[in-house]
Amino acid sequence: MSEIESFIQWVVSLISQNLYPGVFLAAFLETVFPPIPSEAVFPLAGYEILKNGMGPIHILGVGITGGVGATAGGFIIYIISKRLGRVGLTKYLKYIKIKESSLKKADHWFEKYGDKSVVLGRMIPGIRELVSIPAGIFNMKPIKFLIFTLIGSCVWSIALTGAGFYFGVATLNIF
Repeated sequence: MSEIESFIQWVVSLISQNLYPGVFLAAFLETVFPPIPSEAVFPLAGYEILKNGMGPIHILGVGITGGVGATAGGFIIYIISKRLGRVGLTKYLKYIKIKESSLKKADHWFEKYGDKSVVLGRMIPGIRELVSIPAGIFNMKPIKFLIFTLIGSCVWSIALTGAGFYFGVATLNIF
């Protein structure tokens, strides 16, 4: 098993054994270290809510918890991007396995939609992990960044958690 597979397996067990803190940490890590897909984290959390007999209100709680974790991770990337700037970041992209083309796509989003791109970008796979970089480079106000990131991250997290819960219900009803 590769290191990434072992890491993802650890995240799965973390969520299964410690739902709220596990989701916070997984959302934080998936934002800072993109090999963990949020498309797997939140549906798993939704299924865990169902499996543990917890009510649907926990979809909201877990989604918000994940949104806060993703916002914390996004803020770290925002600060690094703001401090290093475009030239400084370009040197390090190869070490964190981000392609220049992906960063250009995020830049384009930010230029096209402005600050709103943070809310929208946090809900689009492939952009969501990168949208913090142009926000930092283009000096978006930190408080606005945090609010917009929290909104977009919570919407995304709640939707995916709900999907995991309701697809779990559908699966249980089939069998």
